[in-house]
Amino acid sequence: MKKLFSLAACVALGANLFADVISVGATPVPHAEILEEVAKIVKEKGHELKIVEFNDYVLPNLAVDDDELDANFFQHKPYLDEFNKQKGTKLSAVAPVHLEPMGAYSKKIKDIKDLSNKALIYIPNDPTNESRALDILEQAGLIELDKNVELKTPLDVVKNPKNLEIKELEAAQLPRVLDECDLAVINSNYALAAKLNPTKDAVIIESKDSPYTNNLVVKTSNIDSEKTKVLVESINDARIKTFIEERYKGEIIPSF
Repeated sequence: MKKLFSLAACVALGANLFADVISVGATPVPHAEILEEVAKIVKEKGHELKIVEFNDYVLPNLAVDDDELDANFFQHKPYLDEFNKQKGTKLSAVAPVHLEPMGAYSKKIKDIKDLSNKALIYIPNDPTNESRALDILEQAGLIELDKNVELKTPLDVVKNPKNLEIKELEAAQLPRVLDECDLAVINSNYALAAKLNPTKDAVIIESKDSPYTNNLVVKTSNIDSEKTKVLVESINDARIKTFIEERYKGEIIPSF
């Protein structure tokens, strides 16, 4: 009986330890870096934060929807809304964390005025970031877009005075093609991972009043769970705001 009791106690302890682990999917920079700091606060609350890194924008959402992860942290709400619509997932943003200004980078020019006719430009291929990238090109005066379209693609360019060639590519691949093109519009998480500083290296940078704040995301049915509560309180802690401000020095801006 003592052996059975000891075995039962071990199983119960293991179950409790497992229940205390909170798993969050994230892209490496800056999300996983920020989560490393969040983990310290989560630990204070009696939980362990497990960070699972991804290099794409699809798998971390599917993993949360399939209950393989408790949350993820890598995306803005326009992307999330479109993902839910296209994939039938039921995910919700529960805490704003930071804004990553998107930028256009080049190894061939230092000033956007020097962009040549028929220049090759790469942009992200997912719907929301593609549209966001095209908006940046329009704001720089390079193209004009159809005002009646919400999520734009290169097909919605109505004026292209320089006859620019705009091609789509998976977001994570964009830093790798800078040698092959004249300009690439890159999400800041992938730019930072490639040692590109948005405020110093971007030829064009998105306005700081952009609506594309990155959020902590959970499965909608888990919004009120204890794990979600712990995550929200931890990631929006004042210490995380200070970390973002000091670590990224304006490259990334706290949203809380």
